[in-house]
Amino acid sequence: MAVHIRLARMGTKKMPFYRIVVADQRSPRGGRFIERLGTFDPARAELRVEGARVQHWLQKGAQPSATVAVLLKNAKLGAEAEAAPATKA
Repeated sequence: MAVHIRLARMGTKKMPFYRIVVADQRSPRGGRFIERLGTFDPARAELRVEGARVQHWLQKGAQPSATVAVLLKNAKLGAEAEAAPATKA
């Protein structure tokens, strides 16, 4: 089972709000997830993340999506950026 750290869209039409979640790569974008790690509100440019849990999942081999990798890098959570972001094959 390949595990990814990615965004799950919430909110209403034209007012997106995202949860940062750990999910099986086969799950749909807004569907089933394993654990919620934080939130991202692009309207306020606000990012809230549980850094310890992110580190835990990265050590277990979870791959961040390209967008999540950029968000974590900007949040200065260190080693997240060293893991190559997941790409679609």
